[in-house]
Amino acid sequence: MRSCAFVQNARERITGENALEEYVAGISKSETLNRLSEKTGLTKKQVGQFLDELAGLAYKEARSGFTIPGVGKLVIVDRKARMGRNPATGQPISIPAKRVLKFRIAKQAKDAVLAKRTK
Repeated sequence: MRSCAFVQNARERITGENALEEYVAGISKSETLNRLSEKTGLTKKQVGQFLDELAGLAYKEARSGFTIPGVGKLVIVDRKARMGRNPATGQPISIPAKRVLKFRIAKQAKDAVLAKRTK
């Protein structure tokens, strides 16, 4: 059953479906390359190579800690073993200890993105 445009627009306003899709989608790699090449005067290929090198360096140095000033850092975290629950059956299960890689956002980035709006 098709709904009319008025009903669909009202549903989107109430649930925020369109806004959520745009928020989740974020910015693509090609758009990032475009914006950075415009800002720096470098070609898109040069910017792409720089980002690839930055990622490679981050992967290599993650064990000892890799920081991008003003953005955040990669850290390795040891998670303890714990008891969980199988969501399908409800039975308790044992979750083993493991090491995970996390990205911790810098305070400067949090403050810039989550800044309080002035009225």
